[in-house]
Amino acid sequence: MNETELDRYSRQILLANFDYMGQQRLLDARILMVGVGGLGNIAASYLTAAGIGHLTLVDDDFVESSNLQRQVLFKESNIGQKKVDAAKMQLSSLNSSTQIDVIDARLSGQELVKQIQQADLVMDCTDNFVIRQQINQACHAYKTPLVSAAAIRWEGQIVSFLFDQAMAPCYQCLYPNLSDNALNCSQSGIISPVVGSIGVLQSLEALKIISQCGVVTHGVLKLFDGFNGQWRELTLTADPDCKVCHPH
Repeated sequence: MNETELDRYSRQILLANFDYMGQQRLLDARILMVGVGGLGNIAASYLTAAGIGHLTLVDDDFVESSNLQRQVLFKESNIGQKKVDAAKMQLSSLNSSTQIDVIDARLSGQELVKQIQQADLVMDCTDNFVIRQQINQACHAYKTPLVSAAAIRWEGQIVSFLFDQAMAPCYQCLYPNLSDNALNCSQSGIISPVVGSIGVLQSLEALKIISQCGVVTHGVLKLFDGFNGQWRELTLTADPDCKVCHPH
């Protein structure tokens, strides 16, 4: 770490238990972010600002006018551009030291597995249930930590899976039969600060896992009711019929 980096990240380095080594772990880390919508906008901003060394953004969508209500990385001038390109431009101006790669595609199958194999941690910021399940399966197989989040209407949720420490439960145990229609903001609506709140917490979980500083518990689902301003926590249990973490 050079003098510029020591100064830039000094407020994090000052933290008890974080120190120099915590920051160095961030600088050395490779994070894969699948989805660069409302959650990805916020989470990517904080990860980049905090000094994550390598960030790969995956999304095949284009910026639309209706995105601007909650996807705060984008400006009116970005409408019609690829989300990953617009996000990279903004994030690079925030921290030119973070290496940002973009994949303008909806990864699945072996292409998704290949990217997960190369990552130290995966951020599930997508709204596609099929892809969520594929991410979970690959992270479980390669023991890659996974931070998964979602937001819809006035509600948000976040859960972390530390597959290098515990193999069950997993995301499949939580939602074995959920359909994509249940995750569609264009039909159900979304209040923008809820997305921001969950995206911030998603980045915090990732930073704690990567830096090895702070408490992150495997398989604890945190549910936020923005309408009433209430939080709930549920400790997940493994589904004995789960085809991912209990295949036998």
